[in-house]
Amino acid sequence: MKINLNKPLVFLDLETTGLNVGSDRIVEISLLKVNTDNSTETLTKRVNPEMPIPAVVSAIHGIYDKDVASEPNFKELAPQFIKFIGNADFAGFNSNKFDIPILLEEFLRVEIEFDIDGRKLIDVQNIFHLMEPRNLRAAYKFYCSKTLENAHSAEADVKATYEIFVAQLQRYEGLKVTDEKGNVTEPVVNNIQKLSELSSKSRNVDLAGRIVFNEAGIPVFSFGKHKDKGVVEVFTKEPSYYNWMMQGDFPLYTKRVITKLRLGMKQ
Repeated sequence: MKINLNKPLVFLDLETTGLNVGSDRIVEISLLKVNTDNSTETLTKRVNPEMPIPAVVSAIHGIYDKDVASEPNFKELAPQFIKFIGNADFAGFNSNKFDIPILLEEFLRVEIEFDIDGRKLIDVQNIFHLMEPRNLRAAYKFYCSKTLENAHSAEADVKATYEIFVAQLQRYEGLKVTDEKGNVTEPVVNNIQKLSELSSKSRNVDLAGRIVFNEAGIPVFSFGKHKDKGVVEVFTKEPSYYNWMMQGDFPLYTKRVITKLRLGMKQ
């Protein structure tokens, strides 16, 4: 089955030093670009994270300090990634919560502008969990009737994710589901815009979900003492809270979002 595309779609998978979006680093990145004619090309790179990889993490993905010691750092590789990605939309497995936020942090960390505004973000895991709740290995077996070899290798995982996505489009074409309110929909269609909307389970303002839209469409905090309170309202009444967040261990993209909201207060 061909994916209906108006512009390229890049599937991505990262291996990292850990799971903390704000402080961990990429050690391997694999990008699989599906062009509008459905031809594909892959870019896979090891990255020197410029920090130790914890042994418990290396035991999972098989990448050790010695494996990346002589590799270029992210800043050196960034122009190549920018060129390869171009204006593409993104897809991945749990990518909206992990891979895309970490990739964005890496770009911001080396002061390279990389905007995701206007890009569609498809999370294959969200489709999978909606239709067949399992993990990547089980998804590959279920949709593709294959055993995933070399799991936690970025390239093996990203290729499996691409194959799963195509299989999902084929399997669920025309299939209707009924939600808890009794509404009948056809959620999985061969349309990037609709799949991006389906993948967006939350109404996050920032990628980490620290700031979310409430039912009225107002950005509010999702954590801490000001949970569910409007960001602009809090910054107006308690300006020091903005300073606390900017000095804290929050992702750079979250800091960018709250800065935009704060600047908007002054306009």
